Amino acid sequence: MPSHRFAAYPFSAVVGMADLKLALLLNAVSPAVGGVLVRGEKGTAKSTVVRALAALLPDLPVVEGCRFSCDPAAPDPECPDGPHAAPAAAVRPARLVELPVGASEDRLTGSLDLERALTEGVRAYEPGLLAAAHRGVLYVDEVNLLHDHLVDLLLDAAAMGRAFVEREGVSVRHAARFLLVGTMNPEEGELRPQLLDRFGLTVEAAATRDPAERADVVRRRLAYEADPEGFALSYLEQETALSARITAARALLPEVVLGDAALGAITAICAGFDVDGLRADLVTARTALALAAWHGRLDVTEEDVRQAVRLALPHRRRRDPFDAPGLDEQRLDELLEENSFTPDDDPGPSGGGAPPQADGGESDGQDSQESDGRGPEGQAPQDAEGQGGRGEGAPTPVPQQSSAGRPFRPRLFTVDGVGEGAPGRRSKARGTTGRVTGAATGTQGPVHLTATLRAAAPHQKARGRSGPGLVVSGQDVRRAVREGREGNLVLFVVDASGSMAARKRMSEVKTAVLSLLLDAYQRRDKVGLVTFRGTGAELALPPTSSVEAGARRLERMPTGGRTPLAAGLHRAARVLRTEALRDPSRRPLVVVVTDGRATHGPVVGSPAKPGSSRADHRGPDLLTVASAFAGVRTVVVDCESGPVRLGLASDLAMALGAELVPLAGLGSLAGVVREMRAA
Repeated sequence: MPSHRFAAYPFSAVVGMADLKLALLLNAVSPAVGGVLVRGEKGTAKSTVVRALAALLPDLPVVEGCRFSCDPAAPDPECPDGPHAAPAAAVRPARLVELPVGASEDRLTGSLDLERALTEGVRAYEPGLLAAAHRGVLYVDEVNLLHDHLVDLLLDAAAMGRAFVEREGVSVRHAARFLLVGTMNPEEGELRPQLLDRFGLTVEAAATRDPAERADVVRRRLAYEADPEGFALSYLEQETALSARITAARALLPEVVLGDAALGAITAICAGFDVDGLRADLVTARTALALAAWHGRLDVTEEDVRQAVRLALPHRRRRDPFDAPGLDEQRLDELLEENSFTPDDDPGPSGGGAPPQADGGESDGQDSQESDGRGPEGQAPQDAEGQGGRGEGAPTPVPQQSSAGRPFRPRLFTVDGVGEGAPGRRSKARGTTGRVTGAATGTQGPVHLTATLRAAAPHQKARGRSGPGLVVSGQDVRRAVREGREGNLVLFVVDASGSMAARKRMSEVKTAVLSLLLDAYQRRDKVGLVTFRGTGAELALPPTSSVEAGARRLERMPTGGRTPLAAGLHRAARVLRTEALRDPSRRPLVVVVTDGRATHGPVVGSPAKPGSSRADHRGPDLLTVASAFAGVRTVVVDCESGPVRLGLASDLAMALGAELVPLAGLGSLAGVVREMRAA
């Protein structure tokens, strides 16, 4: 058992979560598998399980005094603390290094040791979290909220196993091979596809619905909080056994054979599921080998392949950012049957592997729900409001529904000026990321070294400098001013009334809005959705980073009824006011999708007829709404079609000070060409 003391909740004390525990243990056996992404709702013990893994990892032999954890048996020839000739060895526990979502680039990769540079006049490198995580675990909680520039650095390190630092006069490279573990709540937004593919395995974590199991979870947690040391000691035997099993599996792994038949089954399954690239084949093969070693076998069995596919392929089958990760297990059964094999078919030192163990190790391969989103026996899942499919005798819903078509690449809409919002890819912004455009005084942001030195240089004689180092005071420090891109709040205000649906345009409208949602996903925006129909408006999707939720609400959005245009604008104005208080640095972009007709409430267009209960577009209600959009970047997408057009959307755009864009002109040239080809 590793020598480090239990400081976290014991791994073996976690109730359920079989797939998650198995995925983590397989990565502990074979770090080449590539890490684990844990997706799940809040409060499912994702972080608890990951942090508990570190206590099970075997202790590491390291070069004594090396800040980069070099292996004494094979030290890194490019280690900044090297060369290590006949190094003295030491032993330390494996590290679990946590990367905070708000970490800076300097903290992740390391940077110039500013203190030594200013006081001693030397260039010295201060290692970052990538160096600390070498040969250990790098854990990112809420990895989907990680800033893009940090994601890029992680991608490079995970792909090459090395970290490169080229900044502020420092040029350093060092080994950075680590087990990457990320946890995320899909409701807060998805990962970029490039980073998603870097995770070897993915697991869906969900709280059990069994009252007895839930009671057991609560009972154990309360016991741990009452006496952490005593609770950990009660699981010492199980923890010791798990750690010993990891060590034994690591030793056995080089002897495990992946025969031609097993490899053929893996590649046939990956091809059958139409995954991109060959990383899926490699990860599945490595996972199958680790599974065999974990079960003490020298040959990969068909059950190993099945388990490996279930863990390695779901997140690689997404064709669209709005697709939920999942795997069609019926299709998997068909592919396994077509490529069935036994270890006897494969060459190997054992001459044939043992049958799959009955207990299945840490996972029995059974889920309460299939990962393709369909429940037991093929039942359709419930929607977000808890409503399942219509049963026998259920009333037919009155509102009409229409489906969106294939998304296209829309025009890029940006907010004018330079903001200071969260990093993204839409509008210009000043912040901690991007290219350096100057220097300024202040306490926020990275230090601009050359500007700081220039500010301190004229005062050296007056300050009595006598040694090689500069004498620097607080007033000399300058901060780098960077200009990059920010994410915005994109608020969609969608007309779902009968004037839209009657002309069968709602499918086109949904396609356009879905395309804009996809664009918002790629540019790291927050999105909100206001719809109006009948006699009022509703906030169908409060502003969130999960554009997938927006796509689901859009697809289920009913249409029909009258057109309360002013109510929709009033509702949008209220959302903007609330978000300005909640997140004042995030600038809004409002996209109004309508034909401009209003058949309920204030009218945009011609004055109301005498005796009508509706006001015209010069009435106080609409003027109040228009004033709420003053200074807000607004786009009106005109959905009016047909030979006779009233131009009411143009009147609306003028009242709001918005840009008018025809629905047909929303797509870029490439999108228009693609749509024409599809037609």
